[in-house]
Amino acid sequence: MKIRCPWAKNNPLIMEYHDKEWGVPVHDDRLLFEFFILESAQAGLSWNTVLSKRDNYRDAFDNFDPAKIAKYDEKKIEELMNNEGIIRNRQKIMATIANAKAVLEIQKEFKSFDFYIWQFVGGKPFQNKCKTIEEIPSFTEESKKMSKDLKKRGFKFVGPGICYAFMQAVGMVNDHIVDCFRHSQIKNAINI
Repeated sequence: MKIRCPWAKNNPLIMEYHDKEWGVPVHDDRLLFEFFILESAQAGLSWNTVLSKRDNYRDAFDNFDPAKIAKYDEKKIEELMNNEGIIRNRQKIMATIANAKAVLEIQKEFKSFDFYIWQFVGGKPFQNKCKTIEEIPSFTEESKKMSKDLKKRGFKFVGPGICYAFMQAVGMVNDHIVDCFRHSQIKNAINI
């Protein structure tokens, strides 16, 4: 029987996400933006709520294409506000549009969102060795720096906790507990 992180038990959708995606290093700009928007949408909600709406988000937000999202107008915002398949929060929808515009600016300046975002961990995933879920931090100095810089660049819903959850999701940090079967798989896959 596989040992998993305690948060990834008893829910097939969460287990699949844990087993296949969470903590795997992501370097694709579109997928990084997707995770960023989903983590922002989660603020105040459970990850299961957001994950269960992920496909709806992909459909509603043009597969997380920042160039398309940056052009959303009031008509599109109202369409999103009436879409029962996503979290219908005007502030979060407006933040998604603002964040898309900010990502486009970052891509101009840094050539990729990937290059920019991974600088906060020196381009290499941190390998934590937490034995219990209680040892895993809710934010770090790196996530605080990321949050501060993102806010300076016009991003919304990017507090240190959201930034750290994003870092965990996209593999900038390996926060699987050490007994979890994914901890060593991810560590070994990136040759650290």
